[in-house]
Amino acid sequence: MYPADRVQTNLRKGVLEWCALAVIRSGDVYGRDLAHTLAGLGLLASEGSLYPLLSRLRESGWVETRWAESDAGPPRRYYRITPEGRDAVAGFEDSWRALSTSVESALGRTTDG
Repeated sequence: MYPADRVQTNLRKGVLEWCALAVIRSGDVYGRDLAHTLAGLGLLASEGSLYPLLSRLRESGWVETRWAESDAGPPRRYYRITPEGRDAVAGFEDSWRALSTSVESALGRTTDG
């Protein structure tokens, strides 16, 4: 039997960056809130893996950050998508739709035994 957990882990790793961008696209988001959203969607196993990803997105120019004061402690870093990030996630959406259609077609095929 093929280990389903491994399949899920590999699929999540492949789409996490794009899903994070898609969530950020809807508006400025605090890192911990983004982690909770992605975890709630079943896309993030550990909050610790999100911050290196956010750093890579920032270095790529796809997100930018701003600091805001918090009533609950130290200032918080909020993430905002850039125009380049919007273009990148739009490109991913097109690729994803084409790929998922192909995968669905392959999975739906029957063979004559």
